[in-house]
Amino acid sequence: MEIYLETDRLILRRFTEADADLLFELHNDPDVMRFLNGGKPTPRDVIVNETLPRYISSGFFAAIERSTGAFLGWFHLRPPEGGDPAEPELGYRLHKAAWGRGYGTEGSLALIGKAFGELGARRVFAMTMAVNRGSRRVMEKCGLRHVRTHFDHWPEPIEGAEEGEVEYEILRSDWEARVPARPARDEA
Repeated sequence: MEIYLETDRLILRRFTEADADLLFELHNDPDVMRFLNGGKPTPRDVIVNETLPRYISSGFFAAIERSTGAFLGWFHLRPPEGGDPAEPELGYRLHKAAWGRGYGTEGSLALIGKAFGELGARRVFAMTMAVNRGSRRVMEKCGLRHVRTHFDHWPEPIEGAEEGEVEYEILRSDWEARVPARPARDEA
């Protein structure tokens, strides 16, 4: 198991081919997928042949509850295709059992800290449907601020699409202002 980072309650690790069943269950919960595809099921062959290989090869991380070893969902921190590596996108998808328990905020804050503290990011951004209040609340708790609402063309619009998509961001200077200064170490 290749651990990417740990928090008080979470382990974020790289995905492996053994995670197909976990992703299949998550991506087939209509409530979890409501703001992504209207809650439609995702065929297993799509998970195995498209989704999982993409997650293994890029910045997606399985979220594991430290105390139980349970799969809670996933997070990602990666630039969009063709995007600037110094401006990664933050994303997350969690099982309903993990909703409202602070895991989204905890994992997001850890990834934002890694982006600015270790990866040299200038900006971290996240996007969701305007009607996705839960996801927006996580972004705001993490210090991201709303920067725009835009309206994409959806070939098959889902409920709420008429209110648009929102983009939130946090800049390095914003993050540095939120993080307490670390004391300098004595050099002896």
